[in-house]
Amino acid sequence: MHLAVVACGERLEETVTMFKSAVLFSFKCLHLHIFAEDQLHARFMEALESWPGFIRSRFNYTVYPIRFPSENAAEWKKLFKPCASQRLFLPLILKDIESLVYVDSDILFLQPVDRLWDFLSRFDSAQLAAMAPEHEEPRIAWYSRFARHPFYGRTGINSGVMLMNLTRMRSMFFKNDMTSVGLRWEELLMPLLQKYKLNITWGDQDLLNIIFHYNPELLLEFPCQWNYRPDHCIYGSNCASAEDNGIYILHGNRGVYHDHKQPAFKSVYEAIRKYSFGADPVSSLLAPLEEQLLKTTHTYCGKSHALFTKALVHSLAGINGKAVRLR
Repeated sequence: MHLAVVACGERLEETVTMFKSAVLFSFKCLHLHIFAEDQLHARFMEALESWPGFIRSRFNYTVYPIRFPSENAAEWKKLFKPCASQRLFLPLILKDIESLVYVDSDILFLQPVDRLWDFLSRFDSAQLAAMAPEHEEPRIAWYSRFARHPFYGRTGINSGVMLMNLTRMRSMFFKNDMTSVGLRWEELLMPLLQKYKLNITWGDQDLLNIIFHYNPELLLEFPCQWNYRPDHCIYGSNCASAEDNGIYILHGNRGVYHDHKQPAFKSVYEAIRKYSFGADPVSSLLAPLEEQLLKTTHTYCGKSHALFTKALVHSLAGINGKAVRLR
Protein backbone atom coordinates (compact mmCIF):
# COMPACT_ATOMS: atom_id res chain seq x y z
CA MET A 1 0.00 0.00 0.00
CA HIS A 2 1.29 3.46 -0.90
CA LEU A 3 0.75 6.42 1.45
CA ALA A 4 1.81 9.94 0.44
CA VAL A 5 2.10 13.17 2.43
CA VAL A 6 3.45 16.67 1.85
CA ALA A 7 5.32 18.34 4.72
CA CYS A 8 6.53 21.92 4.68
CA GLY A 9 7.33 24.30 7.51
CA GLU A 10 6.87 23.07 11.09
CA ARG A 11 5.13 19.83 10.18
CA LEU A 12 7.74 17.19 10.95
CA GLU A 13 6.49 15.94 14.33
CA GLU A 14 2.87 16.05 13.18
CA THR A 15 3.74 14.03 10.07
CA VAL A 16 5.77 11.47 12.01
CA THR A 17 2.83 11.03 14.40
CA MET A 18 0.54 10.45 11.41
CA PHE A 19 2.95 7.78 10.10
CA LYS A 20 3.03 6.25 13.57
CA SER A 21 -0.74 5.77 13.53
CA ALA A 22 -0.62 4.36 9.97
CA VAL A 23 2.12 1.83 10.66
CA LEU A 24 0.82 0.91 14.10
CA PHE A 25 -2.58 -0.33 12.97
CA SER A 26 -2.06 -1.55 9.41
CA PHE A 27 -1.58 -5.16 8.36
CA LYS A 28 -0.04 -4.98 4.89
CA CYS A 29 3.33 -3.37 4.33
CA LEU A 30 3.26 0.38 3.68
CA HIS A 31 5.45 2.42 1.36
CA LEU A 32 5.58 5.99 2.64
CA HIS A 33 6.10 8.73 0.04
CA ILE A 34 7.27 11.89 1.81
CA PHE A 35 7.40 15.16 -0.12
CA ALA A 36 9.30 17.63 2.03
CA GLU A 37 11.44 20.73 1.93
CA ASP A 38 15.15 19.94 1.66
CA GLN A 39 15.98 20.90 5.24
CA LEU A 40 13.50 18.30 6.53
CA HIS A 41 14.82 15.27 4.60
CA ALA A 42 17.51 14.23 7.07
CA ARG A 43 15.21 14.83 10.03
CA PHE A 44 12.50 12.56 8.56
CA MET A 45 15.05 9.82 7.92
CA GLU A 46 16.44 10.13 11.44
CA ALA A 47 12.96 9.94 12.99
CA LEU A 48 11.85 6.89 11.00
CA GLU A 49 15.14 5.02 11.32
CA SER A 50 14.97 5.44 15.11
CA TRP A 51 11.88 3.24 15.33
CA PRO A 52 12.45 -0.34 16.58
CA GLY A 53 13.26 -3.06 14.07
CA PHE A 54 9.96 -4.91 14.39
CA ILE A 55 8.18 -1.71 13.35
CA ARG A 56 10.68 -0.87 10.60
CA SER A 57 9.90 -4.24 9.00
CA ARG A 58 6.33 -3.08 8.35
CA PHE A 59 7.15 -0.18 6.04
CA ASN A 60 9.68 1.40 3.73
CA TYR A 61 9.88 4.99 2.60
CA THR A 62 11.13 7.44 0.01
CA VAL A 63 11.76 11.14 0.63
CA TYR A 64 11.30 13.51 -2.32
CA PRO A 65 11.99 17.20 -2.88
CA ILE A 66 9.05 19.53 -3.42
CA ARG A 67 8.54 19.74 -7.18
CA PHE A 68 6.29 22.06 -9.17
CA PRO A 69 6.25 22.90 -12.90
CA SER A 70 9.22 25.23 -13.35
CA GLU A 71 7.36 27.96 -15.21
CA ASN A 72 4.87 28.53 -12.36
CA ALA A 73 6.62 26.97 -9.36
CA ALA A 74 6.37 30.01 -7.07
CA GLU A 75 2.66 30.46 -7.74
CA TRP A 76 1.88 26.80 -7.03
CA LYS A 77 4.02 26.68 -3.89
CA LYS A 78 2.29 29.62 -2.19
CA LEU A 79 -1.24 28.53 -3.13
CA PHE A 80 -3.26 28.27 0.12
CA LYS A 81 -0.73 26.70 2.53
CA PRO A 82 2.97 26.23 1.73
CA CYS A 83 3.43 23.29 -0.66
CA ALA A 84 -0.14 22.00 -0.20
CA SER A 85 -0.80 21.97 -3.96
CA GLN A 86 2.01 19.40 -4.40
CA ARG A 87 -0.70 16.77 -4.11
CA LEU A 88 -2.10 17.84 -7.49
CA PHE A 89 1.12 16.76 -9.18
CA LEU A 90 1.47 13.29 -7.63
CA PRO A 91 0.14 11.52 -10.77
CA LEU A 92 2.86 13.25 -12.82
CA ILE A 93 5.70 12.67 -10.33
CA LEU A 94 5.00 9.11 -9.18
CA LYS A 95 4.77 7.72 -12.71
CA ASP A 96 5.44 4.10 -11.69
CA ILE A 97 2.80 4.00 -8.93
CA GLU A 98 -0.66 2.76 -9.85
CA SER A 99 -2.62 3.85 -6.76
CA LEU A 100 -2.01 5.61 -3.46
CA VAL A 101 -3.61 7.19 -0.43
CA TYR A 102 -2.80 10.87 -0.03
CA VAL A 103 -3.33 12.43 3.40
CA ASP A 104 -2.62 15.80 4.97
CA SER A 105 -0.03 15.77 7.74
CA ASP A 106 -2.72 16.46 10.36
CA ILE A 107 -4.38 13.07 9.84
CA LEU A 108 -4.49 10.27 12.41
CA PHE A 109 -5.49 6.74 11.44
CA LEU A 110 -7.69 5.06 14.02
CA GLN A 111 -8.31 2.11 11.70
CA PRO A 112 -5.87 0.19 9.48
CA VAL A 113 -4.94 1.88 6.22
CA ASP A 114 -5.92 -1.48 4.67
CA ARG A 115 -9.61 -0.67 5.16
CA LEU A 116 -9.30 2.63 3.29
CA TRP A 117 -7.19 0.93 0.60
CA ASP A 118 -10.04 -1.54 0.08
CA PHE A 119 -12.14 1.26 -1.42
CA LEU A 120 -10.03 0.85 -4.57
CA SER A 121 -11.82 -2.44 -5.18
CA ARG A 122 -15.15 -0.58 -5.05
CA PHE A 123 -14.24 1.75 -7.92
CA ASP A 124 -16.33 1.18 -11.02
CA SER A 125 -14.68 1.23 -14.44
CA ALA A 126 -14.66 5.06 -14.55
CA GLN A 127 -13.85 6.15 -11.00
CA LEU A 128 -10.31 7.32 -10.32
CA ALA A 129 -10.45 9.02 -6.93
CA ALA A 130 -12.32 8.82 -3.63
CA MET A 131 -12.89 11.54 -1.03
CA ALA A 132 -15.33 12.43 1.71
CA PRO A 133 -17.82 15.31 1.49
CA GLU A 134 -16.71 18.63 2.94
CA HIS A 135 -19.90 18.62 4.97
CA GLU A 136 -23.07 16.60 5.45
CA GLU A 137 -25.57 19.45 5.82
CA PRO A 138 -25.81 21.99 2.95
CA ARG A 139 -27.43 24.64 5.16
CA ILE A 140 -24.25 24.99 7.23
CA ALA A 141 -21.66 23.86 4.65
CA TRP A 142 -18.96 26.28 3.49
CA TYR A 143 -19.15 25.56 -0.25
CA SER A 144 -22.93 25.75 -0.55
CA ARG A 145 -22.93 29.10 1.28
CA PHE A 146 -19.78 30.89 0.20
CA ALA A 147 -18.08 29.32 -2.85
CA ARG A 148 -17.57 31.57 -5.87
CA HIS A 149 -16.72 28.68 -8.16
CA PRO A 150 -18.27 25.32 -9.18
CA PHE A 151 -17.93 22.54 -6.62
CA TYR A 152 -18.74 18.86 -6.36
CA GLY A 153 -22.19 17.72 -5.24
CA ARG A 154 -24.24 19.58 -2.64
CA THR A 155 -21.49 20.41 -0.16
CA GLY A 156 -18.15 19.97 -1.95
CA ILE A 157 -15.40 17.50 -1.10
CA ASN A 158 -12.51 17.65 1.36
CA SER A 159 -9.11 16.66 -0.01
CA GLY A 160 -7.38 15.94 3.31
CA VAL A 161 -7.86 12.20 2.72
CA MET A 162 -7.78 11.18 -0.92
CA LEU A 163 -7.57 7.77 -2.55
CA MET A 164 -6.11 8.10 -6.05
CA ASN A 165 -5.82 5.70 -8.98
CA LEU A 166 -2.87 7.48 -10.58
CA THR A 167 -2.90 5.31 -13.69
CA ARG A 168 -6.43 6.39 -14.54
CA MET A 169 -5.73 10.01 -13.64
CA ARG A 170 -2.83 10.09 -16.09
CA SER A 171 -4.83 8.61 -18.96
CA MET A 172 -8.22 10.33 -18.51
CA PHE A 173 -9.44 13.28 -20.58
CA PHE A 174 -11.33 15.54 -18.17
CA LYS A 175 -14.36 17.60 -19.10
CA ASN A 176 -13.96 21.26 -18.21
CA ASP A 177 -15.43 24.73 -18.74
CA MET A 178 -12.46 26.10 -20.68
CA THR A 179 -12.61 24.07 -23.87
CA SER A 180 -15.06 21.76 -25.58
CA VAL A 181 -12.53 18.92 -25.65
CA GLY A 182 -11.28 16.92 -22.70
CA LEU A 183 -7.90 17.77 -21.20
CA ARG A 184 -5.38 15.44 -19.62
CA TRP A 185 -4.44 16.04 -15.99
CA GLU A 186 -1.18 17.81 -16.83
CA GLU A 187 -2.97 20.03 -19.38
CA LEU A 188 -5.79 20.95 -17.03
CA LEU A 189 -4.18 22.27 -13.87
CA MET A 190 -2.55 25.54 -14.91
CA PRO A 191 -5.45 26.81 -17.09
CA LEU A 192 -7.78 26.01 -14.20
CA LEU A 193 -5.65 27.98 -11.75
CA GLN A 194 -5.40 30.94 -14.11
CA LYS A 195 -9.17 31.04 -14.60
CA TYR A 196 -10.19 30.68 -10.95
CA LYS A 197 -7.29 31.95 -8.84
CA LEU A 198 -9.15 35.12 -7.84
CA ASN A 199 -12.21 33.11 -6.77
CA ILE A 200 -10.75 30.24 -4.76
CA THR A 201 -10.24 30.25 -1.00
CA TRP A 202 -8.94 26.76 -0.21
CA GLY A 203 -6.38 26.49 -3.00
CA ASP A 204 -5.86 23.05 -4.48
CA GLN A 205 -8.94 21.64 -2.74
CA ASP A 206 -11.07 24.16 -4.64
CA LEU A 207 -9.43 23.13 -7.91
CA LEU A 208 -10.29 19.50 -7.18
CA ASN A 209 -13.87 20.53 -6.47
CA ILE A 210 -14.06 22.29 -9.83
CA ILE A 211 -12.61 19.27 -11.64
CA PHE A 212 -15.05 16.83 -10.07
CA HIS A 213 -17.97 19.21 -10.49
CA TYR A 214 -17.54 18.68 -14.23
CA ASN A 215 -16.58 15.00 -13.86
CA PRO A 216 -18.71 13.65 -10.98
CA GLU A 217 -18.81 10.14 -12.44
CA LEU A 218 -15.05 9.83 -11.79
CA LEU A 219 -15.34 10.22 -8.01
CA LEU A 220 -16.34 7.74 -5.32
CA GLU A 221 -17.54 9.29 -2.06
CA PHE A 222 -16.62 7.59 1.18
CA PRO A 223 -18.33 8.37 4.51
CA CYS A 224 -17.32 11.20 6.83
CA GLN A 225 -15.97 8.78 9.45
CA TRP A 226 -12.96 8.43 7.09
CA ASN A 227 -12.26 12.18 7.32
CA TYR A 228 -13.66 13.36 10.63
CA ARG A 229 -12.95 17.03 11.32
CA PRO A 230 -13.95 19.55 14.00
CA ASP A 231 -16.75 20.66 11.66
CA HIS A 232 -18.43 17.32 12.36
CA CYS A 233 -18.87 18.03 16.06
CA ILE A 234 -18.06 21.66 16.85
CA TYR A 235 -21.74 22.70 16.79
CA GLY A 236 -23.16 19.27 17.59
CA SER A 237 -22.64 15.86 16.03
CA ASN A 238 -23.40 15.71 12.29
CA CYS A 239 -21.51 12.66 10.97
CA ALA A 240 -23.93 9.74 10.95
CA SER A 241 -21.36 7.10 9.95
CA ALA A 242 -19.17 8.02 12.94
CA GLU A 243 -22.20 7.90 15.22
CA ASP A 244 -22.82 4.34 14.04
CA ASN A 245 -19.29 2.92 13.90
CA GLY A 246 -16.90 5.44 15.41
CA ILE A 247 -14.23 7.62 13.84
CA TYR A 248 -11.89 5.83 11.43
CA ILE A 249 -9.64 8.75 10.46
CA LEU A 250 -9.29 11.92 12.53
CA HIS A 251 -8.43 15.13 10.66
CA GLY A 252 -7.15 17.84 12.97
CA ASN A 253 -7.38 20.76 10.57
CA ARG A 254 -7.20 24.38 11.77
CA GLY A 255 -4.28 23.42 13.99
CA VAL A 256 -6.48 21.82 16.66
CA TYR A 257 -3.80 19.29 17.68
CA HIS A 258 -1.64 22.17 18.86
CA ASP A 259 -4.02 24.60 20.61
CA HIS A 260 -6.75 24.34 23.22
CA LYS A 261 -9.79 25.02 21.04
CA GLN A 262 -10.72 21.35 20.52
CA PRO A 263 -9.19 19.38 23.41
CA ALA A 264 -10.74 16.08 22.29
CA PHE A 265 -8.75 16.20 19.04
CA LYS A 266 -5.59 17.23 20.87
CA SER A 267 -6.04 14.37 23.36
CA VAL A 268 -6.00 11.76 20.58
CA TYR A 269 -2.95 13.35 18.96
CA GLU A 270 -1.02 13.47 22.23
CA ALA A 271 -1.93 9.88 23.13
CA ILE A 272 -0.55 8.55 19.84
CA ARG A 273 2.47 10.87 19.87
CA LYS A 274 3.49 9.72 23.35
CA TYR A 275 2.84 6.02 22.81
CA SER A 276 6.01 3.89 22.73
CA PHE A 277 6.14 1.07 20.19
CA GLY A 278 5.97 -2.30 21.95
CA ALA A 279 4.16 -1.00 25.03
CA ASP A 280 0.79 -2.50 25.92
CA PRO A 281 -1.64 -0.51 23.74
CA VAL A 282 -4.53 -0.70 26.19
CA SER A 283 -2.74 0.53 29.30
CA SER A 284 -0.32 2.84 27.47
CA LEU A 285 -2.58 4.38 24.84
CA LEU A 286 -6.28 3.64 25.28
CA ALA A 287 -6.57 4.08 29.06
CA PRO A 288 -4.79 7.45 29.27
CA LEU A 289 -6.69 8.65 26.20
CA GLU A 290 -10.06 7.77 27.71
CA GLU A 291 -9.05 9.57 30.90
CA GLN A 292 -8.13 12.72 28.97
CA LEU A 293 -11.26 12.62 26.82
CA LEU A 294 -13.45 12.68 29.93
CA LYS A 295 -11.91 16.09 30.69
CA THR A 296 -13.17 17.49 27.38
CA THR A 297 -16.91 17.09 27.85
CA HIS A 298 -17.38 20.84 28.29
CA THR A 299 -17.01 21.08 24.48
CA TYR A 300 -19.40 19.75 21.83
CA CYS A 301 -16.70 17.49 20.37
CA GLY A 302 -15.85 16.26 23.87
CA LYS A 303 -19.48 15.35 24.44
CA SER A 304 -19.01 12.88 21.55
CA HIS A 305 -15.85 11.43 23.13
CA ALA A 306 -17.05 7.84 22.76
CA LEU A 307 -16.80 8.21 18.97
CA PHE A 308 -13.05 8.89 19.27
CA THR A 309 -12.33 5.47 20.79
CA LYS A 310 -15.12 3.28 19.41
CA ALA A 311 -13.18 2.10 16.36
CA LEU A 312 -9.77 2.54 18.00
CA VAL A 313 -10.54 -0.25 20.48
CA HIS A 314 -10.72 -2.76 17.62
CA SER A 315 -7.52 -1.43 16.06
CA LEU A 316 -5.66 -1.82 19.34
CA ALA A 317 -6.87 -5.40 19.60
CA GLY A 318 -5.36 -5.91 16.16
CA ILE A 319 -1.98 -4.70 17.44
CA ASN A 320 -2.01 -7.44 20.07
CA GLY A 321 -2.97 -9.97 17.42
CA LYS A 322 0.00 -8.96 15.26
CA ALA A 323 2.31 -9.23 18.25
CA VAL A 324 1.17 -12.78 18.92
CA ARG A 325 1.76 -13.76 15.26
CA LEU A 326 5.25 -12.20 15.29
CA ARG A 327 6.19 -14.24 18.36
